[in-house]
Amino acid sequence: MAAVTALSAPQARSQQPTMAELAARRVSSGTRSNRQSKRYSVTALYVSMSTAEHDVDVDDDLARAQKRLRDFKAKISAQSKKNFLLERDVRYLDSRIALLIQNKIALEEQAEVTSRLDESDLQDGTILDHRKVDSYGNLFFLLQTEPRYIATLCRLISIAEIDSFLQTVMFTIYGNQYEQREEHLLLTMFQSVLASQFEAATEFSSLLRANTPVSRMMTTYTRRGPGQSYLKSVLSEQINDLSGHLDLDLEINPLKAYEQVYAEALKRANGNADHVDMQKSVSAEDAAVNAEVLETIRPRLSTLLTVANSILSKIIDSLDLVPYGIRWICKQIRSLTRRKYPSTEDSAVCTLIGAFFFLRFINPAIVTPHSYMLVDSLPADNPRRTLTLIAKMLQAVANKSTYSKEPYMASVSAFVDGNKVRMNKFLNDLCDVPDFYETLELDQYVALSKKDIILSITINEIYSMHALLEQHVSTLSPDKSSHLSVILRDVGPPPALLPRSENFTLQLPLFSRFEAQIEDLGAALDITQADVLFMEAKSLLIQIIRSLPSSGLVSARPLDLHSIASLAAATPKDPVLAKKGIRALGLLKELKGHNILQDMTSDSNPLAEEIAEELAQLGSIREKVLGEVQSLESVLRTIKDHNEYLHSQLETYKSYLRNVRIQSGPKKSSVNDRVGLIAIHGKGRKEPKTQYLGPYKYSQHALQKEGVITVCNVPQNRVNNLYFYISSPTPGTFVVSLNYKGRIRGLLELNLKLDDLLEMIGNGVEVLDLEYVVVNVPGMLEFLQRQFSRRRW
Repeated sequence: MAAVTALSAPQARSQQPTMAELAARRVSSGTRSNRQSKRYSVTALYVSMSTAEHDVDVDDDLARAQKRLRDFKAKISAQSKKNFLLERDVRYLDSRIALLIQNKIALEEQAEVTSRLDESDLQDGTILDHRKVDSYGNLFFLLQTEPRYIATLCRLISIAEIDSFLQTVMFTIYGNQYEQREEHLLLTMFQSVLASQFEAATEFSSLLRANTPVSRMMTTYTRRGPGQSYLKSVLSEQINDLSGHLDLDLEINPLKAYEQVYAEALKRANGNADHVDMQKSVSAEDAAVNAEVLETIRPRLSTLLTVANSILSKIIDSLDLVPYGIRWICKQIRSLTRRKYPSTEDSAVCTLIGAFFFLRFINPAIVTPHSYMLVDSLPADNPRRTLTLIAKMLQAVANKSTYSKEPYMASVSAFVDGNKVRMNKFLNDLCDVPDFYETLELDQYVALSKKDIILSITINEIYSMHALLEQHVSTLSPDKSSHLSVILRDVGPPPALLPRSENFTLQLPLFSRFEAQIEDLGAALDITQADVLFMEAKSLLIQIIRSLPSSGLVSARPLDLHSIASLAAATPKDPVLAKKGIRALGLLKELKGHNILQDMTSDSNPLAEEIAEELAQLGSIREKVLGEVQSLESVLRTIKDHNEYLHSQLETYKSYLRNVRIQSGPKKSSVNDRVGLIAIHGKGRKEPKTQYLGPYKYSQHALQKEGVITVCNVPQNRVNNLYFYISSPTPGTFVVSLNYKGRIRGLLELNLKLDDLLEMIGNGVEVLDLEYVVVNVPGMLEFLQRQFSRRRW
């Protein structure tokens, strides 16, 4: 659906349904007139435009509960972003340590990585001038309200860029996880991304299963506040109960069970293998037919099936608790599958829905419950293995799997076959949710009429998104007169990212420079002046009644609206309430002038009737809000606990690196201890000052002989004039300069870090093309290690 902001108000009225048409769709009762139905529909619109002001003025139990609810939602959104950033840092440092340990070099350079990960809350501020702020406010309003740009970027970026991209999209541009307009725009973006995925698909079996930026985005979406709340309410109790049974071993792999049986037999024989009537090792096939193994597995399998059925039943019974956005994505998957493959059976369609709901949402939480904040500590070995088996069983039911890869899982085929029908029904029922396009249309109009939409965003998030847009603008917007192209030209080239310590958070005002602000919202939405008066009077009188002390006047039916407004207007001790009462009296008079209200005390007074209906619902609304507050309070507490856990992980890593540096400092050690290590100086002792090593000169022939250079693109008659200078200004950092005899300036200069070389090797990158020569990455790594470790020691 094209965003409403792309249309002027007259265009929108000609292409979109009128408010009367929207009202007719929503109101099922035939007792009200069309005018009354329309007023009833647009009340929500009026309230959405002025909720903040109303809640400040009304101070009853419901208003206080709603304020607490909004506070919790805002805190969860902010804390979720902090956790996402910490998890990214933990993954980064974890991968670097793994590479460095694996190669046993350059551990000292981790001091730089560690300092880069020093986490502190970002400070508010700005280094942008007003013109830049306005330009970026325009840019991010366009990105937020035109999700197709982000959807296209999602298909263009690399896996290496996905984390920073997801940070900006999921936790900043659409970071208010409980705000209806942002959520609906985000889902519109998902629809575009999924449509492109299906359009580009060549095989049905590969859909939604590969690890792509799109799949990472979908997984990240499920881990936002609403998804986390659902997982905690549905899975936490049973997983915690299972984790408490440390000795409950439900292993059903015959080969592993055989090892356990043999170990028990050896224990009974006091460790004497000659007294054990079993071979120490057998094939998987032999283990699967061993009588003792079968006897061991039989009760385990029965218990495992019971536990898996219990968890599956809990998930199926939780249909109404599944967040709307996750269900809506399931609906799009079903719709797109049927459109792309119209002859596909319903069970096959359900496997794709299951690939998202179970593979990307449910099962990761079951397998790693600590990462999803469902348990307080890592489960022990036995519970962890049980959870893995249960996740495999649930995925098998969703996939209709035949277990070709793991023959031993055929023993749970009864679970798969027995649950296929109810699993299919559950996955189809997930898709049965209404669309939101009409609501989004109203939200977009409201956004155009507001002047206080603020985005809390860091400077580096702005610069990173700017760089991505600039890089892909020819694909995103080939038309140079488009709004995106115009804004990017105005804002100029993307600046370089700031150091972490200078990366302030900016409160960025969002607005559109291309659309006229809608001053007359009633005209834009085909609402008459009488409709606007009616809904304002209704909202205002409800506030007054909620603010007045309980009395016969406010509890009597039919409501005497004129007397209620007069009572409020005559309240000298509450000037705000008095002001509302005066305004309400004026509105009632105007409505009477429009021939809408005649007798204010009549049983047929439509305004009094609708006010009474909404007041009657306030009690149940309050209970619902209080229940949601309690649930979100628990979610926020869990997210904060996870934040502390992530901080502790970072501190553990940093402590580990410090210890490694201390233990690896200059000392009397064997040659074997020193081989492969580049000088690492420990703390707390006298240590030599870090040397600047080099530059050392190498000929092209020497480096080719060492396996560093694989291809030389310099003419043969000039190769003898080619040479390299290599220096190491700090441990783990190298400067490689390519020079030509007779030239004052080098042909090129390359800055290398050892962990970057390690990461290249880990990612399968074997060569670096430097135009004049092609460098072999493993050869370069080995050469640097050998040459510079020798010189340092």
